[in-house]
Amino acid sequence: MPGENLSRDEARERAALLAVDGYDVSLDVRSALGDGDFESGAPRTFRSVTTIRFRCAEPGATSFADLIAPSVTAVSLNGRDLDPSEVFDGSRIVLENLAADNELVVDAQCAYSRTGEGMHRFVDPEDGEVYLYTQYEPADSRRVFANFEQPDLKAPFRFEVRAPEGWTVWSNGAGELADGTWRFAETKPISTYITCVVAGPYHYVTDSYSRTFADGTTLQIPLGAMCRKGLAPHFDADDVFLVTKQGLDFFHDHFDYPYPFGKYDQAFVPEYNLGAMENPGMVTFREEFIFRGKVTRSSYEGRANVILHEMAHMWFGDLVTMEWWDDLWLKESFADFMGTFANVGATRFKDAWITFANRRKAWAYRADQLPSTHPITADIRDLQDAKLNFDGITYAKGASVLKQLVAYVGQDAFLEGARRYFKRHAYGNTRLGDLLSALEETSGRDMGVWARSWLQTAGVNSLTPQVLLDAEGRIDELAVVQEAAESHPELRPHRVAVGLYRRSSDGSLERYGRAEVDVDGPRTVVAELAGAEAPELVMVNDDDLTYCKTRFDETSLATLREHLGALTDPLARAQCWSALWNMTRDALLPAREFVDLVLRFAGRESDIGVLQMLHAWANSSLVNYVAPEWRQTGERLLAEGALRELRAAAPGSEQQLAWARFLASVASEPEDLGLLRGLLEGAEKVEGLDVDQELRWAFLEPLAAHGTADESVLAAELARDDTASGRRHQVRCLAARPSEAVKAQAWAQVVESDALSNALVEATISGFSQPSQRELLAPYAEKYFAAIEGVWAERSIQIGMVVVQGLFPALQQSRATLDATDAWLAAHADAAPALRRLVLEARDDLARGLRGQACDAAAADASTAG
Repeated sequence: MPGENLSRDEARERAALLAVDGYDVSLDVRSALGDGDFESGAPRTFRSVTTIRFRCAEPGATSFADLIAPSVTAVSLNGRDLDPSEVFDGSRIVLENLAADNELVVDAQCAYSRTGEGMHRFVDPEDGEVYLYTQYEPADSRRVFANFEQPDLKAPFRFEVRAPEGWTVWSNGAGELADGTWRFAETKPISTYITCVVAGPYHYVTDSYSRTFADGTTLQIPLGAMCRKGLAPHFDADDVFLVTKQGLDFFHDHFDYPYPFGKYDQAFVPEYNLGAMENPGMVTFREEFIFRGKVTRSSYEGRANVILHEMAHMWFGDLVTMEWWDDLWLKESFADFMGTFANVGATRFKDAWITFANRRKAWAYRADQLPSTHPITADIRDLQDAKLNFDGITYAKGASVLKQLVAYVGQDAFLEGARRYFKRHAYGNTRLGDLLSALEETSGRDMGVWARSWLQTAGVNSLTPQVLLDAEGRIDELAVVQEAAESHPELRPHRVAVGLYRRSSDGSLERYGRAEVDVDGPRTVVAELAGAEAPELVMVNDDDLTYCKTRFDETSLATLREHLGALTDPLARAQCWSALWNMTRDALLPAREFVDLVLRFAGRESDIGVLQMLHAWANSSLVNYVAPEWRQTGERLLAEGALRELRAAAPGSEQQLAWARFLASVASEPEDLGLLRGLLEGAEKVEGLDVDQELRWAFLEPLAAHGTADESVLAAELARDDTASGRRHQVRCLAARPSEAVKAQAWAQVVESDALSNALVEATISGFSQPSQRELLAPYAEKYFAAIEGVWAERSIQIGMVVVQGLFPALQQSRATLDATDAWLAAHADAAPALRRLVLEARDDLARGLRGQACDAAAADASTAG
């Protein structure tokens, strides 16, 4: 990996020197079929011929092009043949004595990928069909064709692809097949990382979108959606197209800039590392967004959000692109915000802001409290930094801050600023100041102060209400206290709504007072609420306008302990759950108390996405935050509660499905495991519960992990579901079995071999780390620290990240594990910064868990003493 890195300084130097006029890229992927020599260990390759036309501001200067390939056949610069062995080092091609106008031609053999980086090749075990797709961000297009791999050297691209007979090929532009070659229309000027090729016998469905503008012109956009043939029976393309058309209407209404990239294809592809990628005209998604079994409304909402997120990128990211990865937020924060904004404004998912408050912001809160937290506008020194900054700060915190910005400047000013930004910088590259200047024009506010507080500092503030009552029991003074962590002491301006809640005659907890106020500094008095009747609950970020951790005064916390389920407003309820979870993670609320709240009130939760989040948090409480001596008790209580709610749920409802999945995740007692086995075999029934194939695998994992489903049972299940999805499930379940030999084999497959694809590496690691097998996994802590530097050096950065994060001994929750982590960090001060960051983050999670366990144990001791 180190030789493949590119620094910001190198990129700036090259951008000052070069301007790119265009690319012609010719790929021959007929080698994707057949046995070849790929399986024998040599890489399976395809021919890649690239012609780059570019200018140099300093004739005679030296620069370089990027290419990662097993071999280069020929290189010519301005008609002069260069010796590949002299100019190509495996990742760069040296270009000396450049002219004012240049033409570079590179003929290379590039490797197909099994890691989801570059040209990924997938063989469908169900029917033997081969599928290809590319994935590049931030810098893997150089694995497919020679280029200048940085976002600010934009250019038009012309692709042509020779593919096996019978295949269809897609790229960013419209394509035609002639004389055995697919040729694609030249793109607008775009960055290398958003070019794309998809090829294979995909199932393809078409539709169209039409938009007539005020001037009478009409925009026609051909629509396409595709997936593997094996998933075609499950592919609900009509719903994908519905959301797509709703999104195109919404963004045309709000952006006043016609979609600029011609067609709009969406490919759902196998073994995909990301959620999706915004390649203009050719968006790619992970195929798990095609649902093989019954899922809840939350899953459809999530898919719609991703579709709209990627669509927003057509303007924020593709039309206007950040200059370097420092300003990654310029596209990702906006797309994350716009995904939810459009979901609420254009689709059937009108409660998407609840999901944002409960799920998306939880990602941000966690990331913003790690030692690796960074400002939204980050300091990205190189490509490894960039790879790791696709995180909860760049996405979810950035989107949360933009939501706060809309409250600060007003929606109309915000959108008008975006419109001016698009028109001013179309097909160009920008920095933070370019957007701020547009927003200053439209809002009349000084955006510099706002940006310094929100974009250029790290950390999350806590807001806590202070309520003083007068002699009559009314509010004498209500203030909001703002605090910050010592490590990041910045106090920020917050536009918040403060809500007052109390119980009505029917017992429901309702809001009866609300005031918006600008919180600035350590203490802000909300004068408007003086004289109001005493509240039972105060919400200091009502309606979720700002980004902060919400805290409660003692009265509010006591109310929630007894009446959380009585809160009628679903957004307020979701925010309270989120605040209580943050308190649990911060060791301010004993984890067993959070588990108790879930047991008492989750069954009354109407929002299915919130319910599923509560299940995840309850599980995390059990694994990470409860005192170890209470863990078995908590597991039993959660299993009993899950079974109770499963049987009480309406037959066939999504709540029933959610509780069934939760039961599987906490089942450990023989009777619970017996019920799961009975449901699999048909000996047990829960009225209305359809145990489809996906649910069968969910039930099998705990059975495998507790030793009641052996290899033969899993083999029989694979025979029922011998598909790509079935293979991944089986691999996970096989690795979950409680055996020293099984764990040793799984470890060797992931750490000591690179034979598994990215998807199977992830499945193996997921099965390997079982909370019920802490003792069995203990020997791997030492092995982990001995192995990770080698893994990082020898494997791709994607696989390196998966292994380093996934195999950290997080289940060995002890001071000894912290000490071992600290010892590794001390001994490897010069290790790759990205690797050190991953280890530091894992250490922080472990330390946070130990603090939570100490809080939980102390509360139990106090209760016993009392």
